[in-house]
Amino acid sequence: MTKFRILMAVLSVLLLSAQAWAGPYPIVDTGQNACFNNSRQIGCPDVGDDFSGQDAQYKGHTPQYANNSDGTVSDLVTGLMWVKARGNKVSFNQAMNDAASCRVGGYDDWRAPTIKELYSLMDFNGWGMMKASNSIPYLDTRYFDFKYGDTSKGERVIDCQDWSSTEYVHKTMNMNDTVFGVNFADGRIKGYGKGRGNRVTTKYIRYVRGNPQYGHNIFLKNLDRTITDKATSLIWQKKDSGRGLNWEDALAYCANLDLSGESDWRLPSAKELQSILDYTRSPKTTNSPAIDPKFYSTDKEGWYWSSTTHLDGPKPKNAVYLAFGRAMGYFAPPNSGQSKRHMDVHGAGAQRSDPKSGTPASGGHGPQGDEQRVKNYVRCVRGGGVAYYEPTYKRIPTFKGGNPNEGGSGGMKQGQGKRGGQQGQSRRQGPPQAAFDACKGASQGDSCSVQTPHGTLKGLCRDVPDGTVCVPEGGGRGGPPRQ
Repeated sequence: MTKFRILMAVLSVLLLSAQAWAGPYPIVDTGQNACFNNSRQIGCPDVGDDFSGQDAQYKGHTPQYANNSDGTVSDLVTGLMWVKARGNKVSFNQAMNDAASCRVGGYDDWRAPTIKELYSLMDFNGWGMMKASNSIPYLDTRYFDFKYGDTSKGERVIDCQDWSSTEYVHKTMNMNDTVFGVNFADGRIKGYGKGRGNRVTTKYIRYVRGNPQYGHNIFLKNLDRTITDKATSLIWQKKDSGRGLNWEDALAYCANLDLSGESDWRLPSAKELQSILDYTRSPKTTNSPAIDPKFYSTDKEGWYWSSTTHLDGPKPKNAVYLAFGRAMGYFAPPNSGQSKRHMDVHGAGAQRSDPKSGTPASGGHGPQGDEQRVKNYVRCVRGGGVAYYEPTYKRIPTFKGGNPNEGGSGGMKQGQGKRGGQQGQSRRQGPPQAAFDACKGASQGDSCSVQTPHGTLKGLCRDVPDGTVCVPEGGGRGGPPRQ
């Protein structure tokens, strides 16, 4: 009887919520509630001021969840029901096959989520830091169970990705079969290899049920150079900006756009922008970007800015972009001795982030050498039940860690780089000054080199509490590329 009353209450709320739905595909707000300039938090700007029109200044469908007390969680905005538990890491094939036998909550119609369903859970108040105890997941853990990577087993803090059912229509990393997934530890969508031969890749899986139309667009091409998505009620600029812009200029471009007699255009949030990706398309398979051909795109390999700041590293200097073209990087397998090659490392449809301004890092950023562009394209949006909002200023948490890519086998070698030293042949008190000098003026992920008595040490710049330091590239044990 208790379960019946809970279910009826949830259904009542869902029915009431449905009256406010724009269609079968309501976009859940990112939850971001602070404003930023190119490098730090600021009070939210007035309309027309620099950096106005960013994510926190617009509110859409506020996330609403209900714990059903039977191992399930209902999303009262999307109409989707989720498994609450984290479960165990499994291969992609097992993740897809086991949905049929899932009986959580007494239901027998569970399925693996598409990438759009899974991304609906993303909460951009998350912040990845070096230690799990300091980090903030990009997921509402009041409702959903979550685990960071187990560093005692050689994993990085961020080694806790979730599979989706959406397979990439092309290949990544030297022709690997690839599946898109979400990392709720670092706030990204990437393509993950299924594994090769006897090496099987494992990730988490969180099953879903309900609203089978979620994530399906219904595009209508208007006569005023706009496109309406009847599934979300968002109205999109048909053509893009025609040239790449930095993040501040991207915000201003949309704020100043006068199109179809309307002037309330805005730079889309990360989740709004991801909603128009078409994961059946890619530059290499359809000779087009991953978007419906009703839209005009200047460059089939284009990346597009969102209004959402990505809290990644010590400073909020990055903003989210969606790769409608291939998500390129400069990569060579760790400790292989091979030269880095420019390749598709994460797939057309990935969500990563770029510095908001400045010069792109030469040689890429991060473990896969993610290419940086800084000047990305813009496609503006309006409508969708989103309203202008003036949030109250509240300080974001203080950064307490290093780089979430560090830790475990993906981190630094013993005795190198970490403050206070580690067990090993020596206990150093931190990196030498030369390691800091090598990254002076550089960004995290830039290539660097340090002259040592034993020759030139090549590495990547990493943000640590005391600054940005050069650490050995591919430090720790070898193995497959981490994403």
